[in-house]
Amino acid sequence: MPIDAINASQATAVQATPAIALSSHQLYRKSELKALNPNCHSTAELTPLNDIVGQERAQQAVEFAMGIKEKGYNIYAIGQNGLGKRTMMLRYLNRHEPIEPALYDWCYVVNFDDTRSPKVLRLTAGSGTEFKKAIEGLMLKLVKALPLAFNNEMYYTRAEKLKNQLADKQEAALNELSEEAKQKGISLSLTMQGEYQMVALNGDVPHDETSFNALTEAERDQFETNINGLEIKLRGIIRQNTEWEEEFSNAQQEHDEQVAKDVLVHFFKPLKDKYKQQSEVKNFLKGMQADILTNLDIFLEESEEQLALAYASLEKKMPRRYQVNVLVCQGEAPFPIVVEESPSYHSLFGYIESATFRGTVFTDFSLIRSGSLHKANGGVLLMDAIKVLERPYVWDGLKRALRSRKLDLSSLEREVSLSGTISLAPEPIPLDVKIILFGDHETYQLLQHYDPDFRELFRVTADFEDVMDRTDISEAHYARFISSIVHDNNMLHCDREAIARIVEYSSREAQDQQKLSLHSANIANLLRESNYCAKSAKSKCIKREHVEQALKNQENRVSRLRDNIMESFINGSTLINTHDKVVGQINALSVISTSDHQFGMPNRITATTAYGKGEVLDIEHRVKLGGRIHSKGVLILTAYLASVLGKTAQIPLTTYLTFEQSYSGVDGDSASMAECCAIISAISEQPLRQDIAITGSMNQFGEAQPIGGVNEKIEGFFDVCKIKGRSSSQGVIIPASNVANLMLRQDIVEAVAKQEFHIWSITHVTQAMELLLGKVAASEPKEGVSGQEQYGSDCLFGIAQQKLNALRSLAKAD
Repeated sequence: MPIDAINASQATAVQATPAIALSSHQLYRKSELKALNPNCHSTAELTPLNDIVGQERAQQAVEFAMGIKEKGYNIYAIGQNGLGKRTMMLRYLNRHEPIEPALYDWCYVVNFDDTRSPKVLRLTAGSGTEFKKAIEGLMLKLVKALPLAFNNEMYYTRAEKLKNQLADKQEAALNELSEEAKQKGISLSLTMQGEYQMVALNGDVPHDETSFNALTEAERDQFETNINGLEIKLRGIIRQNTEWEEEFSNAQQEHDEQVAKDVLVHFFKPLKDKYKQQSEVKNFLKGMQADILTNLDIFLEESEEQLALAYASLEKKMPRRYQVNVLVCQGEAPFPIVVEESPSYHSLFGYIESATFRGTVFTDFSLIRSGSLHKANGGVLLMDAIKVLERPYVWDGLKRALRSRKLDLSSLEREVSLSGTISLAPEPIPLDVKIILFGDHETYQLLQHYDPDFRELFRVTADFEDVMDRTDISEAHYARFISSIVHDNNMLHCDREAIARIVEYSSREAQDQQKLSLHSANIANLLRESNYCAKSAKSKCIKREHVEQALKNQENRVSRLRDNIMESFINGSTLINTHDKVVGQINALSVISTSDHQFGMPNRITATTAYGKGEVLDIEHRVKLGGRIHSKGVLILTAYLASVLGKTAQIPLTTYLTFEQSYSGVDGDSASMAECCAIISAISEQPLRQDIAITGSMNQFGEAQPIGGVNEKIEGFFDVCKIKGRSSSQGVIIPASNVANLMLRQDIVEAVAKQEFHIWSITHVTQAMELLLGKVAASEPKEGVSGQEQYGSDCLFGIAQQKLNALRSLAKAD
């Protein structure tokens, strides 16, 4: 792009302060554990930490949410994976005392009025299984006692008496009719088919067709009249018999019920007395007793097939109708804490099973199964937000349950449209649960933006920190955190030096001498591997060398890509110069990241110039290999160059800038100072030192800005210098604001201490130019020929300006 002049007052061209060479003490902050008792020699003497380490903000949010009972105060825990959010949350919840504990056991039982709508029983916490066993015991007793009550002489005598009374009445009525018929010359008999028959008598024998026809017409008519009259009376007697049989049946049923009632009262009384304070249970027992009286056939059924169907069960040999399905039974914990690893629809909300008996598929209340929400009712349910959102219907079902504060199993089953065999509509269970979702910032922002219900149902955000301040007190706190991991996993104890090394590793992970990483998963993994190394060495405790060995093993497992790239420097396929001086060529530093490893490596950046219109042509951008941040960095350094070399006239050069041997995308602005130095070298034709690499971004005023991965970048250049041959002049330039991020390898710290390697910090790009080019960057500009400001001829900007002026003069001559 054309470089126009900018206001000179905004440009800082002169920087008198030279680059600062860092001492070895500034490259690594050792942990001295000053706040620990000097007599503390290992984690065996440290009290394990039960608090959420370094997460005071998140802990306050959780305490607030757990202390408020109103609807909608559920928690979304924000933070990267590996922070130990779940472990820390569980540790806090396990020692949390609920304000108003209201825990119940939940059971499903048959609804005697409508079997399709099972009823819910709410029992005091811990009594559900006991109640189930009590009912099972009762049923097993009744299964034996009721048949025995109906199988004794007293019952048979009473039943026989009722039956004889019925038989006597029926027989008397028929005898009376038979006698009347006989007096009229008619015989009343019962056929083989069980039907009554009336026949005219010829003396003592029935008339045959011949003898009957021989009678006079009047005699025949008289017989017909008499038979019709008798048939009318017979029908009346049959109706009367039916009434007597109904009376007998009612009397027999009353007798049976009285017998059964005497048995039931005896066996039900202890249960009713025990649960008389629980109205729901009391009503259920009352309804069960009445239902047993109505369905005595279940206990007295003689048909084997019907009996088997009534007793068909996956568990106990007792009538299914009277089983108790304990859905949730609370333990001894003050309140339930449930972690749902795979929140599918059924695992979360429960489901209804089906059973098959002799080819028939059926279901009932005893086949209702609980989900995680049932188990966490009255407590806390912890889930991963992404897993909840990935599974069909789960998020909508969860919102519905939280809004209604009910677990309506029936409506959930209908929504997923399962098999038609599910035909139950269980009574909803009241829901009182706190949901804790773990997720990252991106998922949180998406839910906030696209789901209006989210902010109403998850009103509390627990934002977990990635790092904590590193002080003497926090190091001691961190040592107790290490002790808690050691104790929880039954590892060998760490001695004092091992604790210090792990604290230093945490600071390296945080990329800051003043911070400690809170990625507890990484610390736990390091401790496990250190424990393995210590046991392999048959040591009685974990020492510093075991931690070092574990770190070395980790590095070796994931460093294949780095080794392959370093091999390209060894065989010369990747060009790099670490000794000479070259015009327009500089060693910049970059970081390559994989899923589990990142490392630094130098990149050669070159700049060439040609007569042109003042453009800086970023080749990476032109071929679409440069990212937007990199392109922004190039534009910023372009603006800076315009401020120091093009304040009054256009720069008559086109500059070509590129990363050599780069065949993939380039992004980030951490090479902008290196690119600026390469361009100045190309314009001034002054050679750059190749034994120094540089990293850092810059603003439009040339001020150095911090970048990421500074440790890896320095280590990458140091390793390449070892490959290409070490010299005592080699080193790296970094922004002064990155000094606090240095936690370098010990071999580099030792090299700096011996003056065999150097690290310089700068606050302005001109300090880097002076170090790399061996000349003062700029002197105070003075007004020269034609009113133009001129730098001194012995400074870099002055040399560059002279060459540009010569080009401008040449352009005017043409």
